[in-house]
Amino acid sequence: MKKLAKPLGSIQPEYDYVVIGSGYGGSISASRMARSGQSVCLFEKGKEFLPGEFPDSLLDASKEMNFIKGKSTSLEKNGLYEFTIGNGINVFKGCGLGGTSLVNANVSIKPEKRVMQDEMWPLALRQDLASFEEGVNRAWEMLKPNPYPENKNGYPVLKKTEAMRKSADFMSAPFGLLDINVNFENKINHVGIKQPKCTNCGDCVTGCNVGAKNTTAMNYLPDAFNHGADIFTSINVRYVKKFKSHWQVYYHPIGIGRDNFDAPLMFVRAKNVVLSAGSLGSTEILFRSAKKGLKVSQRLGMRFTGNGDVLGFGYNNDERINGIGLGKKGTDQIANVGPCITSIIDLREREDLSSGMTLEEGTVPGPIRSLMPKALIAFSRLVGKDTDRGIKDYFKEKLREFRSLFLGAFHGAVAHTQIYLVMTHDDGNGVMKMDDEGKLNLSWEGVGKQEIFKKVSGEIFSATQALGGTKIPNPTWNNLMNYDLVTVHPLGGCGMGESIESGVVDHKGQVFSGESDTALHEGLFVLDGAIIPRPVGTNPLLTISALTERSCKLIAEEKGYDLNYDLVSPSNPVGNEFTGTGVQFTETMKGFIGIGEMEDFEKGFAKGKLENTTFEFTLTIQTEDIDAFISNEKHAGKMVGSMSAPSVCQEALSAYNGDFNLFIQDEGDSERKRMNYTSALISPEGGNYYFEGFKDIYNDRVVDAWKDTTTLFITLYEGDSPAGNIVGKGKLVIKVSDLLKQLRTVKAIHPKSKEEGRKAIGSFGKFFAGNVFETYFKP
Repeated sequence: MKKLAKPLGSIQPEYDYVVIGSGYGGSISASRMARSGQSVCLFEKGKEFLPGEFPDSLLDASKEMNFIKGKSTSLEKNGLYEFTIGNGINVFKGCGLGGTSLVNANVSIKPEKRVMQDEMWPLALRQDLASFEEGVNRAWEMLKPNPYPENKNGYPVLKKTEAMRKSADFMSAPFGLLDINVNFENKINHVGIKQPKCTNCGDCVTGCNVGAKNTTAMNYLPDAFNHGADIFTSINVRYVKKFKSHWQVYYHPIGIGRDNFDAPLMFVRAKNVVLSAGSLGSTEILFRSAKKGLKVSQRLGMRFTGNGDVLGFGYNNDERINGIGLGKKGTDQIANVGPCITSIIDLREREDLSSGMTLEEGTVPGPIRSLMPKALIAFSRLVGKDTDRGIKDYFKEKLREFRSLFLGAFHGAVAHTQIYLVMTHDDGNGVMKMDDEGKLNLSWEGVGKQEIFKKVSGEIFSATQALGGTKIPNPTWNNLMNYDLVTVHPLGGCGMGESIESGVVDHKGQVFSGESDTALHEGLFVLDGAIIPRPVGTNPLLTISALTERSCKLIAEEKGYDLNYDLVSPSNPVGNEFTGTGVQFTETMKGFIGIGEMEDFEKGFAKGKLENTTFEFTLTIQTEDIDAFISNEKHAGKMVGSMSAPSVCQEALSAYNGDFNLFIQDEGDSERKRMNYTSALISPEGGNYYFEGFKDIYNDRVVDAWKDTTTLFITLYEGDSPAGNIVGKGKLVIKVSDLLKQLRTVKAIHPKSKEEGRKAIGSFGKFFAGNVFETYFKP
């Protein structure tokens, strides 16, 4: 499988749609807008993971854990597993290309009709639930949910599923196999991705290394790619601003070293913006945008819900469960663990909607299984409640605990533990706020003390009682921890409403502008779980997907797009082809430009210094294949970044479609070489500029080696080419302190191994040093 994300240097300065986030809302939006013939750019904060690249050990998993708490506003924090610590409730979500679909349990289940008929939803949606059902069908067509195939194609009946059947019988409650977004046959899928079948390894929620899980990276995202969308990862979007008829999306590229130089944010222009960064992410971006002047509803951040999520354990049951993922022990053979969730005890059909719930089984992913024996013993002592008694049972339980401690999680008490995920209806009164330092704070004190969670605890006890185990609630749900909750299904914050008085967005996700009760920001949408104004009482991915499909259709109709849903699998493998290993580095240069100087660089520099018309840039230079870069006589790379020229524009300009040439022969002098820099620039004030720079590599004195390689002669033009009027000329230099920072930014890109990465960097260094030696020191 090829990567979908393009190199940073491929970002264009303007798009019809910029989509922020790549979970269900973002992936669907990118796919549908690209299918409508619009130019689409998708920004994802996380990295791209292909099957086989997800963590399969505790050490690897720990490197991808990102804990967000306190006052830190770091632009660089980035990990696949993102934990947000709140007051009363904490959130776990995924951060990678595919969003939380990479680390969820893939369950596609429709909400109850009573949920969608609730008056919390806008009237336009409640009166048109047929369009919601159409959205469900569209999402179903792409995500391909299906139940676990018991006793078919070599798939065994799972121990954990049989245990759920026994619990359901004991509770006199409906049992069923769930539709899950997992592939159970080897095939080329409907968008051209080769997918193997599920091996039942149980590691769905740390990332599917098999490739059988139908994340959005397996369907909607490659479909967007097939229809021309540009996809970029490690892009931290901070806020959006409206400028005349278009939007400006401000972002920070992660991991390229711009933070070393305190470089300003970059931006792209967009006719339309879709915020799909999740309940926390989309809310945070709107809060930050509001601080920059965007008018939004006072309801922003309100009606946050954890979807009534409760995690629990039926520990050390008399029944064997096999609920432990394989991790590094995974094979191509079909194992006896199974996908993370396969079955449900459905307790939703109750007279009181708010008392209904769904109870599903789960698995502990392999990378963290080594933590389970000691942790579960400790929790069972602190907060556990044994459901059976007797001397014989006591000794059997102790023996199983002993086996788990000394033989590991595949044995004894842990192998006899059922994991439960319950979803129900909390009151949805969580609140998100932005503090003065730009940090999003999540607060819902006392939520875990709501009566519904006592009912949930009772149902988990009943399910565990049927199996003869010890009920352990969520480890944070106790008096000592003030009954804090953990949710994996954060919803709300940008809830739908009839007007700006009751919601942040309208029924199709368009943001209220505040000009009047129902006035809307043209071209600004939120399409993800943030717009859901209440808990849905079960896994929300299908609800989010259906609402997004519905909104995309409405937007296309409103704007007159031709949205084509035909599925034609491409003949060629989907993705970008990287044949070699590239190298990138980030460089800062500072100096002066003489505004109005048309001919002489030194005069321009002197004039700029006298008038204090400073000029500086922070640019990232990338070569996609170092061997091709060296062998080609143009030694060409791509360049992207920002430039600051306060005398031209108060805010930083963003540089796109930049070209860089290293040590190319001067056409007019065989003894001279040049380093060329050219780039188009866009201004936050709406203007376009063009930048040219060169370093003159010529040995008139050996001591010039440092000066020549660190001095850039620059020209700035109006417009988008050197055919425009000259704004000014000048000169930039690299300071020693900035050069040392620059050296720390040199890294290999898309290497197939660490060794290849080291070789690529070595080749680049050898090429650079060789040219300096040849020019200045060779006899």
